[in-house]
Amino acid sequence: MNRPVRVFLVEDHGLVRAGIRALLEKIDGVAIAGDAAEGREALERIDRHRPDIVLMDISMPGLNGLQAAEQLLKRHPQLRIVFLSMHTEGEYVLAALRAGASGYLIKDSCLQELELAIRSVVKGEVFISPAVSKHLVDGIRNPAALPASPLERLTRRQKEILQLIAEGMTTKEIAVRLNVSVKTVDTHRTQLMERLDIHDVAGLVRFAIAHRLTELR
Repeated sequence: MNRPVRVFLVEDHGLVRAGIRALLEKIDGVAIAGDAAEGREALERIDRHRPDIVLMDISMPGLNGLQAAEQLLKRHPQLRIVFLSMHTEGEYVLAALRAGASGYLIKDSCLQELELAIRSVVKGEVFISPAVSKHLVDGIRNPAALPASPLERLTRRQKEILQLIAEGMTTKEIAVRLNVSVKTVDTHRTQLMERLDIHDVAGLVRFAIAHRLTELR
């Protein structure tokens, strides 16, 4: 690629975002296409800026990185997504790869590893931080060590609504956020409870936190 590689950064913590931007600015041949503080904002801005690579946190309010990645890749199949995470467990890496990620980078990686990840994925390769690759290989060798997540039983929309419920939004607020009717949200919530065999909102919140769909903030 003769032109600079255009990288878009999605990270909800301002200081972390500023630190990663500073590292990206040190890499030759890389241009920062923009940034966003959460998944829904990223969808809108990436549509406009059309970067080559998205560096994106997994755990974000409103719309987490895994859900945002699935939507982005439907809109822009050529996009390369590298997840940024503090989690080294193999289940997270597999979830990222299932969402279509081209890379998985630990947040405390050095500048050289960040640069290698960018160079690798822009060539069509998959990059996984060495810190997590052993866990991933162990999971592949022993699939029972990485059981399927109950989240896989949910649709994309159900996962969105579950996250918003867990973050304290009311049915009406969720309907406005997703531009759907209150009745539609109620229907999805009922289906969520049936599929997960959870019958109250408090249980849904505990489930979402336990499965890292959202975090206590």
